[in-house]
Amino acid sequence: MSLKQVPLHHIHQKLGAKIVPFAGFEMPVRYSSDLDEHNTVRNAVGIFDVSHMGEFILKGEGALGLIQRVSANDASILFDGKVQYSYLPNGRGGIVDDLLVYRISELEYMLVVNASNIEKDWNWISQYASDYDRDDAPLTMVNVSDDMCLFAVQGPWLPKPYSRSPRPTSIRWSITPSRKPILPDVPM
Repeated sequence: MSLKQVPLHHIHQKLGAKIVPFAGFEMPVRYSSDLDEHNTVRNAVGIFDVSHMGEFILKGEGALGLIQRVSANDASILFDGKVQYSYLPNGRGGIVDDLLVYRISELEYMLVVNASNIEKDWNWISQYASDYDRDDAPLTMVNVSDDMCLFAVQGPWLPKPYSRSPRPTSIRWSITPSRKPILPDVPM
């Protein structure tokens, strides 16, 4: 099986990133030493390409209901642009996987799952989707994992436009060619 590449693979190569196999991808893991990059993130700001992660878009009146069914946390407390860490319980006291739940709008959510479990998580969530897809309130669920770039930007000196607080510790966003960036707390 050949390895996939993140959308910005050629840029990472050009900039001298160390590329290694990870979760079916050729992943950029560092540009300098582990210690140097650790200190940069702890003392300034670092950007991580996590485009290998899986992303599912759930849209429609049943989206929140489905998320409430499959996720351990209460996603109803989210508002537009907010994210919640959660997990998918397996119904037997174990965990299918952990995930992030982003509320894009009242009727649209994005679930971010681990790269090595995209198919497993998709299948787990999909088995419950029909319970929340009604003729009068259709639910759409789309796996956009191959079409999404995802970055984690972390560190105490994250530029102010991306947060209301003067020194945030982390923020995440995603950008696709077909839609505006999903930037929590940033007016677009």
